[in-house]
Amino acid sequence: MHLCRDINISQMNSNWSRGVRASLYTLMSLIILATLVGNMIVIISISHFKQLHTPTNWLLHSMATVDFLLGCLVMPYSMVRTVEHCWYFGEVFCKVHTSTDIMLSSASIFHLSFISIDRYYAVCDPLRYKAKINTLTVFVMILIGWSVPAVFAFGMIFLELNLKGVEELYHKQVDCLGGCSAFFSKVPGVLAFMTSFYIPASVMLFVYYRIYFIAKGQARSINGTNLQIGLEEKHRMPQNKETKAAKTLGIMMGVFLICWCPFFFCMVLDPFLGYPIPPTLNDALTWLGYLNSAFNPMVYAFFYPWFRRALKMIIFGKIFQKDSSRSKLFL
Repeated sequence: MHLCRDINISQMNSNWSRGVRASLYTLMSLIILATLVGNMIVIISISHFKQLHTPTNWLLHSMATVDFLLGCLVMPYSMVRTVEHCWYFGEVFCKVHTSTDIMLSSASIFHLSFISIDRYYAVCDPLRYKAKINTLTVFVMILIGWSVPAVFAFGMIFLELNLKGVEELYHKQVDCLGGCSAFFSKVPGVLAFMTSFYIPASVMLFVYYRIYFIAKGQARSINGTNLQIGLEEKHRMPQNKETKAAKTLGIMMGVFLICWCPFFFCMVLDPFLGYPIPPTLNDALTWLGYLNSAFNPMVYAFFYPWFRRALKMIIFGKIFQKDSSRSKLFL
């Protein structure tokens, strides 16, 4: 088992020249490197600088940890599987890898859901924001964001609930050919789609829809007040700060949906269509999803001044100076 001696596998490998394989390894290695470096900078920045120790940033810290682990524990093995069309690491590790992949991918969208709730209270109910989104609340969010995907993913794969009703088909089309992929029958596939993607994504879309219209109404009200009392700058700055943060996190959500929508929709439709999606396309959609973990730090760098200032201090080694943790990254 998992020896990749099947004729079809050998023919599939021969279709890709050594140059194509080298190019794919290079491209995927760059994606992995960007994921690791970008998210590590986020983790170091929020951990080191005391000014960044806020509820929202701890959620960002936790999500960056999810993305970092995805780049560290999952992507390298997926890279070999994608390029070689074969799984060389054994049956047990295949289950561990698949479970970890599902867990971390699901944990990302769970965190984004909680971040959207955080932004909702910051923009729409600022007077009660600190009371509602406190350290305990954030701790519970992070705990749920890690534990629920972990229990779901490892329980589903190790108990083989995902293969219920299609065990023979899986062993014939995937396992015996030396493959390793997240294979689902109809009901488990729908359950995974709803739990890992549809429900949390729907929550995010609804929350940001509410944020957009409430923030728009607040902006009109504030602008009208500013024209009357002549205190435009005083009122505009805090509102702009929260609105900009909500916009940034909204872009993060949009990037996530663009990256992961194709994979999840193909995953849930595949068993109902008789599994017509080839492994190569499935791997390509998986790597499109992985790109989200590399894009998130780029969103921070583009929209958050504190991230750019922290990045400069890390690159030039200023974080090793005395009291650097108390540096002011923003006013």
